[in-house]
This record gives sequence, C-alpha cells and structure tokens, in this order.
Amino acid sequence: MNPLIHSLHPYPFQKLAELIEGITPNPAKPLIKLTIGEPQHEAPAIVLETLAKSLSGISKYPSTKGELPLRDAISQWAKRRFKLESLNPDTQILPVTGTREALFAITQTLVGEKQNSLVVSPNPFYQIYEGAGILAGAEMHLLPCSAETDYKVNYHNVSDDVWKRCEVLFVCSPNNPSGTITTLEEYAFLIEKAKAFNFTIVADECYSEIYFGDQAPLGLLEACQILGNKDYQHCLIFQSLSKRSNMPGLRSGFVAGDASIMKHFLLYRTYQGCAMPIHHQDASVAAWNDEDHVVKNREIYTRKFDAVLEILSPVMPINKPEAGFYLWPKLTMTDEDFCTALYQEESVLVLPGSYLGREVEGINPGSHHVRMALVAEESECVEAAKRIRDFLSRR
Repeated sequence: MNPLIHSLHPYPFQKLAELIEGITPNPAKPLIKLTIGEPQHEAPAIVLETLAKSLSGISKYPSTKGELPLRDAISQWAKRRFKLESLNPDTQILPVTGTREALFAITQTLVGEKQNSLVVSPNPFYQIYEGAGILAGAEMHLLPCSAETDYKVNYHNVSDDVWKRCEVLFVCSPNNPSGTITTLEEYAFLIEKAKAFNFTIVADECYSEIYFGDQAPLGLLEACQILGNKDYQHCLIFQSLSKRSNMPGLRSGFVAGDASIMKHFLLYRTYQGCAMPIHHQDASVAAWNDEDHVVKNREIYTRKFDAVLEILSPVMPINKPEAGFYLWPKLTMTDEDFCTALYQEESVLVLPGSYLGREVEGINPGSHHVRMALVAEESECVEAAKRIRDFLSRR
C-alpha cells in the first residue's frame, strides 16, 4: 500500500454525511441540497443530438492527444474568449476527461525535481489540489483567503523561500468557494515569480463562464497575452464543460498553455490512460462551438442570484460573488451547528466551510462560513432561501 494514502483527508461530502448521520430533516418539507456544485440546468440540445449521432465512436480506441477537430474547436473558442493571438492545437492543447482528473495528473507530472517541493494553494480550496500534492510527495503550503482579506490571497506576503521550493501554484479563478477573480496585477506578479523560481501556475478556470454583467473574468492565458508572455511560459489553464454547458457527466475539459510542459503531460497521460471517448469528443466540439446556450445559462444564474439575495440580504451579511455559482456567507454561529440545525429544522443542506479549508497556525479560514451552491432550478433555490430566512429570523 502506498503509505501516502494514509495522509489523505476525508472528502468534504464524506465528512458532511458523518455530520448529519442520525439527524432527521424536517419531514414536512422536501429536502433541498445546496451542497454539491453539480449544475441542474438542461444540457444544450445541440450537444445531446451530436452525442446521440456519434455513438458509433465507441468502436474505436480514442487517442490520448484527442482528435484534431476537438483541439481546433478548443483553440478557436479560447482565442475568441481570451483574445489570444494564437493557441496551437497541436502543441498547446490537450483534451481531458474533466478537470478533476487533469488537476490530479498534472501535479504528478510536475512535482519531483526540487528538494522538499511545495504545492502552493489557496485556503479554502478544491480538495483535489491537496490530494494531488500529497500523493505526488510534496508538502502543501496554504495561503489564507479570509474575510479579512476580502477572500483574496495576498501573494506579496509569500516569502522567496516558499517560491524556491514551489513546483505547482494552484490558482482558482473564479475562486471556489468565494467567487473572487485573480487580477492582471496579481498574475503579472505571479508570472514573474514563476519565471524567477521555475514553477508552474495551474489556473483552475472551470467557473469562468458563469459571471454577472458584461465583464468576463480575466483568464491566465489572457493575462499572458497582455503581459507579453505569448508562449505562455510556466502557465496552464484548466477549462471544463461541466459548469459552462451543464454537462458534468460528459467529463470533458481541456488543458492549454506552455508547449514545453504540455509535451511532458501528454507523455504522462499516454501511460495514465484517460483518453476521451470519440463520441464525447464530437459532443464537445458542438459545445465549444456554440455560445448561445452559455449566454442563456448566465441569464438563469443572474435571475437566481438576484432572487435569492433579495430574500437573504435582510437577515445575513451576504454578497453576490464576482463570478461562479456559490454563495459564501460568514456566520455568527459555527458552520457545523448552522448546517445541522438548518437541516433538521428546514430540510435544507449546505456545506460547512471548515470542510473546504485547513487549520494553519490555529486558524481555518473556512470556519464560520457555509457554501451554498445555487445550481438547482430557480424555484427550488428561492424556496431554500425562504427557509434559510425563516431559520435565521427565529434566532
């Protein structure tokens, strides 16, 4: 048995199941789950139709590199979305079977050259970052994102001793769970550090297409273009159709950026064996080529957030995120107590924020927060908000 397995923490939803075990939700009210970031909106019809027509692809082994039509569709989408001059579909793009497995795999590819290597991550964080770092044999270095810093990382507080040991820096923008966006100034600072200390910036951008208003979130490759890093040195982005197109079950995404890193990542993936099925590739081409369903999706989220915030704002300090589909309110009671009482009294389930963070120097920046995923239909999200309002009003 790999001894590092024993260093893995229980997954947040496993901890949640243990927390509510033996507690009965209010039987008079149907259970509403705001826990998992699994979009419940309809998948685009054009993609489903393409998938159905492409099922003959199951008779072929897919290539690890992916078919050129998919890589070309991804290239064209990324160039439109991030205003890129170029993104070579042969050397700078790899389709992946969802960003989750790809984030894990890239860490195994990148870690190991330095002594006492570090994987640096925001705190709270998507737990795959931690698991990937642990199983790659690296030490985790967590950077707090707390209410005191408006849920942003202060990268200027990171010492050069940390950057020297860093091999992977995870940046989640828009952030899960807070919805904050990494700025051009922050990326400029990080790219210079990556060049100086030879580490890779891994930008998890799977929430980038869910935003409010006309200003789309900045992407890492877009920042590279603006800053003159046109080969995207030391930089990779991870994108997905799960949130953008409401297709978490398709397991379709891509990695793009520095060609020198992508070459080694392709070799790793050839052995890992995570090639995307042909019919999934065909469906993905249809998704990346269509923007109408993405615009409609954003309109739905905008309506939901406006409706929910109108209900909750009078009873708790809560703000619309810059992007993404989570609410991340700060509480006056502990997050576990809030979760269990809300579940028992109102049959609404949320995720304790402390489960998404780690305690560093006695402080877990996720504590006294909960994450609420507004992924269900509007009526269900509104009903959940009314129940939360009633719950808080009684206190």
